[in-house]
Amino acid sequence: MSLLYKVTRKLLSVPSVLLRGEAAKDAELLVLRHENAVLRRQLTGPVRYEPADRFWFAALAGLVDRRRWREVFPVMPGTLLAWHRRLVARKWDYSARRRIGRPPTRTAVKSLVLRLARENPRWGHRRIQGELARLGHHIAHSTVWRILHDAGIDPAPRRTGPTWRQFLTAQAQGIIAADFLHLDTVLGTRLYTLAFLEHGTRRLHITGVTAHPTQEWTTQQARNLTADLGHRTESLRFLLRDRDGKYSQTFDTIFQADDLRVIKSAPQAPRMNAHCERVIGTIRRELLDHILITGETHARQVLKTYEDHYNRHRPHQARDQLPPETQQHPAAEHDLDTHRVLRTRILGGLINEYRHAA
Repeated sequence: MSLLYKVTRKLLSVPSVLLRGEAAKDAELLVLRHENAVLRRQLTGPVRYEPADRFWFAALAGLVDRRRWREVFPVMPGTLLAWHRRLVARKWDYSARRRIGRPPTRTAVKSLVLRLARENPRWGHRRIQGELARLGHHIAHSTVWRILHDAGIDPAPRRTGPTWRQFLTAQAQGIIAADFLHLDTVLGTRLYTLAFLEHGTRRLHITGVTAHPTQEWTTQQARNLTADLGHRTESLRFLLRDRDGKYSQTFDTIFQADDLRVIKSAPQAPRMNAHCERVIGTIRRELLDHILITGETHARQVLKTYEDHYNRHRPHQARDQLPPETQQHPAAEHDLDTHRVLRTRILGGLINEYRHAA
């Protein structure tokens, strides 16, 4: 409408420049004619001017001397000016195109903010903003704060350190955990064994079996383990154990002498030593629930055989299905006719191992 009004005024102004006097007279005639048309349209009732009428009168007002507006036009001069201002004002009205507030953040950027927050739980909203800027996404830190807050993520995470799960994951290569496993013989005698598990490699160590696990016996198992580990203790930084009374200060001292820090789990919190608890459950499900133990010697032999199977052959999900003592998978043999798969029975067929024939 505003564009049409502007064009109309331009077209009407052309003859007024060339023929000033005649154009003014013609404009007055046009006004009168249009006024008559309006009156004929509304013979009864009050006179109402439609938007097209206002448009036409306002456009013709530019061709008539302002001093004659009162005589020529059927409305007051102030009304004409108001109509003119209203039509011109529409040209500068951007309310239909204007949005209130900041422009919305793109969905891809929001997803990237949440990804950085999940993968880096210790990063606050300002740290995430800096990483986004380095990637070429320049948004305000308050916008990052709002995205995290709306997603239920603390924009300023706690500074007390990682969670226990995050600690175990980050320090897996340097952790060895210890826990006791008990088993019963066919005659009802309860035996105990001390198991150690290296978190990084999942290597299992079963150091001994006894019916009387004293502090002295436990300390001797620690000495046996450190002797077996040899130089591998250099890569270990933490010993994780529970608060069982069978451990002594001497037990801890043996590991501390190799620069290992002893970490004790909270009371009645087996999940803090979850890896060791899980391997003990695996030993029960795969071995002890299916075999009768006759005594200490038999238990020692059975557990040693299973330890060898566990470390050399049993695949582990945490190591991409590799056994603890294997660094890579063997090459696949597609011709199974010439490379037959052989089975090796362990513990009388309780456990089977498979390999290609040489």
